[in-house]
Parts: sequence; C-alpha cells; structure tokens
Amino acid sequence: MSEVKDRLRALQRQSGRVEATPSRATEMVSELRRLIGRRDRTRQSLAAPAGIEIAEGVFAVERRWRSIRSEELSLPWGDVEPVRRERLVCFDTETTGLAGGVGTKAFMIGWGRWQEQEFVVRIIYLTKMAGEAAMLRAFTDGLPHQPIFIGYNSRSYDAPLLKGRYRMHRQANPFDDHRHVDLLHPTRRRYRGTYENCRLQTIEHHVLGIVRDDDLPGSEAPGAWLAFLRGQSSVNLGRVIQHNRQDVLTVGRLLNHLCDARSMDN
Repeated sequence: MSEVKDRLRALQRQSGRVEATPSRATEMVSELRRLIGRRDRTRQSLAAPAGIEIAEGVFAVERRWRSIRSEELSLPWGDVEPVRRERLVCFDTETTGLAGGVGTKAFMIGWGRWQEQEFVVRIIYLTKMAGEAAMLRAFTDGLPHQPIFIGYNSRSYDAPLLKGRYRMHRQANPFDDHRHVDLLHPTRRRYRGTYENCRLQTIEHHVLGIVRDDDLPGSEAPGAWLAFLRGQSSVNLGRVIQHNRQDVLTVGRLLNHLCDARSMDN
C-alpha cells in the first residue's frame, strides 16, 4: 500500500502538481477563517447597530441606571409647585439638519424618565424614511401621565421641529398641552460669563465634570445616518446613539444640579 502511495506522489511531482503539506493546509484554513470573519463583521456593521424593531423602520434601544432620587422637586424655571420626578421627561433629538426648517426631520428621539428607583433612557431611531409617523407615535405612547418636558435649547429647536413633524403626519403633538422646561435659560442666568459659552457640552464638562470619550459631534450625525441608509457601515450611527444617550443623561444630571443649587440659594 505504501509503495502505491509513493508512486502516486512521484507521478504528481512529474505532472507539476504539489501535494499540500500539513503546514500549507493550516495556512489555507487560517486564511479562509479570516475572510469569513471579515465578511461577518462587514454584515454586522451594515445591520442596524442596536435595539429591537418596534415598528417597520423604527428601532428602539433602552438602558437603565440606578437612581434613588425620586422625591418631589421644584423646577428651576417658572413658578410651579413641586412635582414628582416620575412626570419628568428629559429629551433630545438628532435631526437631518441643524438649521431647522420644513425639510428637516428628526431621525432619532431619546428621552429619559425616573421610574421607581431607576433612570431609564429610551432611544428610538429610523432605519427607513417611511417610519417617521410610527416613530412619533412611539414617542407619544412612551410618555407618562401629565408629562413635564425637560430639554436644553429645546424650546427653540427640538420642540418646534417635532411639532412640525407631528403636524405633517396629522398627529396630535404632546407639547401643546403640557409644561416644558428649557434648562438653557436657568443655566445662562447662573453661568453666563463664567465659561466661554453655555453649550450643553461646555456646561457638562465644567459644571458636571463629564468628559465624553470618542464622541461624534452633533454636526456629523446627519451624515452618519444617511450613510447607514445608503448601506454603508453602521458604526458611526452607533456613535450617534451614544451621543444622544449622553445628551439625555446630561439633561437629567443638569436638572438635579440646578435644583440643588436653587435650594441652596434659597
């Protein structure tokens, strides 16, 4: 039997064929595994970056943080009686343009709520243009009874933009009938002239001690989302989700800070 094998090897060498050695076979297997891994990583990067599909073209991501603060508090803007934290909705949007206008839409809405002893941040975002109406309904459905909206520059930008999109889809918008607190105004009153500006990330860095790691600037968010819709990598869209989540968390922490500062002033 061994003699037959030796003759076959001799014939293969004479014909120019080289038998794969064990080391060469191992190299081939490793290369195939590398290529398959790269293909799988590419497929994953082109998929929706996170969350579950709650409606056609709308995905949701949710994170929870332990928070024992659930007492009543007096809001730092306007003459209102103390309210329960469960009514508060800290929110922020990511949009297709920073200038606003009729053609601008929100492709991502994030909001945080105090629920029992947790602060829950939920982010919904579009994976198809046609999902906007469903995304707006999901935002409305996720609000507590008699919500109080808390944002940053939200009276001038986020709320008017969302009102316009609700109007476009013939849906009742939740902002007209409920209180809205814009933290930009009390922040300016307290810190105007202290720092170079009162942008949210400036305040969170100097006042709250938050340093963002690998943060995608808000100006790059529209491009990241459009690139994802065109079938390109979803990596940057994942960074947009992280950016939006941090904005919501910062609004919640800034609210706590301003309420604490106000109580100390009194």
